Amino acid sequence: MVDAIAQWWDAVELWMAQLPFPFQFALLMAVLLPSSLGAARLIDRVVDNASSRFNPPTPVDAPAEPDKVDAGSSS
Repeated sequence: MVDAIAQWWDAVELWMAQLPFPFQFALLMAVLLPSSLGAARLIDRVVDNASSRFNPPTPVDAPAEPDKVDAGSSS
């Protein structure tokens, strides 16, 4: 099984190495950018989850409203 995967990978690598550079770059970006974005989102979500578990946010009381002034009345 591992030999089959290694042979497949070698074939893909050889195929990509024989492409002209602009096609290599476009193919790499088409694969690398979405996978990097997915990995970054996953890492961000895991870190946010871990930080909220180890350091829960403290509850904040709602601030009292200041006294309202009626601008229409003349005194």
